[in-house]
Amino acid sequence: MSEKVTWKNKLRADPIPWLLETDLSQPAVRYFTLRDIIGCGQNDAALKEAKASIMLSGPVPSILAAQSSEGYWLHPGAGYSPKYQSTVWQIVFLAQLGADKSDGRVKKGCNYLFEYNQSKAGWFSYNGTPSGFIHCLAGNLEAALIDLGWLEDERLQTAIEKHARFITGDGMADSAAAGVTDRYYAYTPGPMFNCGPNGGLPCGWGAVKSLNALSRVPPSKRTPAVIRALDRGLDFLFRYNPAAADYPFGTGSRPSSSWFSFGYPLGYAADILQTLDVLSALGYARDPRLAEAIDLVLSKQDPKGRWPMECRFTGKTWMDIEKNRHSSKWITLRALRVLKAAFPE
Repeated sequence: MSEKVTWKNKLRADPIPWLLETDLSQPAVRYFTLRDIIGCGQNDAALKEAKASIMLSGPVPSILAAQSSEGYWLHPGAGYSPKYQSTVWQIVFLAQLGADKSDGRVKKGCNYLFEYNQSKAGWFSYNGTPSGFIHCLAGNLEAALIDLGWLEDERLQTAIEKHARFITGDGMADSAAAGVTDRYYAYTPGPMFNCGPNGGLPCGWGAVKSLNALSRVPPSKRTPAVIRALDRGLDFLFRYNPAAADYPFGTGSRPSSSWFSFGYPLGYAADILQTLDVLSALGYARDPRLAEAIDLVLSKQDPKGRWPMECRFTGKTWMDIEKNRHSSKWITLRALRVLKAAFPE
């Protein structure tokens, strides 16, 4: 009788002891490994200790040290630029790096974001106006705020509902409509992830980021618009080969190399590993259409069962995240999440 294939069988060596090391430079890796890979419950003492350590050393304290007393980073108002030191990116990164949602500084930053980056139309915007909606940014911010504990906040619920309608077109007017707030604009000229910066074509990055946020809404709390948006998004992502990332692109003759370079934390660009993570969260980890993409992930594994950092925001952030072209705890953790979903024990 052949041995059952599990995610552990797919590893060339066991990286888990390495991920569980006490590491003052990246303490969140231990926390997420205990939670997502080992499966520790929220009341586990080791998990609680690991969570507390995130606020004491590594990237999160560096980000919070750069925050103003008013709650913003770098400059007041709708903080999108410069990447990746302004306000919106710090909220995205704090969530991805496991910041404590109960921390007063984190709460202040989130409230500042609601005040200056949520437009009067209800959706998130890079510049605080209705015309500044972009799928990738909205998805990043919604996912971050959910992770930071704001799902029950009416402001976030409104933003999620409006984002879903941007995808489906329900209740949205054409971009040429006058005197209508709920309409498409130049940056997002139509439904189904249409994106001005992508030549008006549907954007794969925008789709992945959008579904990353919507997938975090528990099924019992998904409105009809959110359900329809998830269905549309899944149809779009599976219309192309996830391993080739051959989604429509407005410039060049091939998909962006960012799809194939795994990095962390994640900004406006998605990579194939994030695509797999999002589709896994929606129940498609074992779908045969993902087999080629999973093989691509496995091909990047080294003899120690580790994955390299291939893309990071060198010199552009308030914190340090490992080194390019070196074994990465963050990328290894991301890969294990996907493999665990695809090859369960």
